[in-house]
Amino acid sequence: MSNKINAIRGMNDILPKDSTLWLSLEKTIIDLFMSYGFKNIRTPVVEKTDTFHRAIGQATDIVEKEMYTWADSNGDLLSLRPENTAGVVRAMIEHNLPREGIQKVFYQGAMFRHERPQKGRYRQFHQIGAEVFGVDNAKIDAELIAMTHTLWQNLGLKKVTLEINTLGSAEARVNYRTLLVDYFTQHKNQLDEDSTRRLKTNPLRILDSKNEDLRGLIEAAPKLMDHLDEASAKHFESFKTYLDCLNITYKINTRLVRGLDYYNRTVFEWTTTDLGAQGTICAGGRYDGLVEQMGGKPCPAIGFALGVERLILLLQAQGLTIGTPPLSIYMVALGDKAQLKSLQIAEQLRQALPEIILYNDISLGSFKSQFKKADKAEADFAIILGEEELNNNEVAIKPLKNQGEQQQMSLEDVIQYFKKG
Repeated sequence: MSNKINAIRGMNDILPKDSTLWLSLEKTIIDLFMSYGFKNIRTPVVEKTDTFHRAIGQATDIVEKEMYTWADSNGDLLSLRPENTAGVVRAMIEHNLPREGIQKVFYQGAMFRHERPQKGRYRQFHQIGAEVFGVDNAKIDAELIAMTHTLWQNLGLKKVTLEINTLGSAEARVNYRTLLVDYFTQHKNQLDEDSTRRLKTNPLRILDSKNEDLRGLIEAAPKLMDHLDEASAKHFESFKTYLDCLNITYKINTRLVRGLDYYNRTVFEWTTTDLGAQGTICAGGRYDGLVEQMGGKPCPAIGFALGVERLILLLQAQGLTIGTPPLSIYMVALGDKAQLKSLQIAEQLRQALPEIILYNDISLGSFKSQFKKADKAEADFAIILGEEELNNNEVAIKPLKNQGEQQQMSLEDVIQYFKKG
């Protein structure tokens, strides 16, 4: 019987062969966000369960079925974060950050939901998100769309669609909810089990049902767009005008409601058809009442989150790579003196050429075995240090990916050689 311990299903290791793409993607996203004036915020992975009850709503699937929750030794209910907006709002209130003016922040990290794992949907998954506090106009809504649109261009992504909608004000939704309950109650015999349950708890989520058998019934339902309050209607028109001036193509999807109770007015999703059922790669919207709902002073806010795993899958599905890999060098040394000298030379090279990847062989094997490791590392060049090189106070440079000639030169010349590229 094996004593091997495996990872929990739906909580995956990111192995070294994959982590280069992860790091490149994260750096690309974070550099872009910072160029738009966003600053990093890091909140705990564990929050009081009430943080999510108040923010997300107790009648949502996340709170009802998907959170990892337990009682602490002192009786407090704690939860692993299923999303990060609630934690960021809690931090904004606790540290009174909106008092200092408009806050533009981004976060990155693991989220947790206890649901059935499938491709693009995991129990531990990673998000990078952006949140803005203290701005109520549609210009910031459009800037967030522009930022994500620029990201897709930077990554080279194709076939990504923007869907937008407006959920109006809280008052408009209360009135609309009544219309919706009346409509679906008249057709209750056509609803599936999930939608029948949502009819009592969260009827707007019926509009978001993925059950194709309900599509006709949902399409015929009253549209919130036809029952908006005047201010929300103006906000949505302004939002569309900004998108038009940016030449960003969008599709109005009146079924788009998002799965969290805190959204109002603008909601949006970036979707793709290349990932099957899990086609949403970025989603968000306004949550102007959430700060007050969680105990802070009234403060308009908007944000979104990107699913890192889904973006990785999409990049792979479209055969895309990110950026140009840095120059890599493998240092081959033979003999005790050469091994000692190789450490000195490697450190000098790293200081002079901070952008390169430098592997200094640590196997202490033969020249042949070291060159095999250089090939496996996919190094561009080998720097060779043997007895002859030591005696001449030089090293040899050997190209590993073309037919260039091996050359002997001093360390200073090596540095100049690689600086010239």
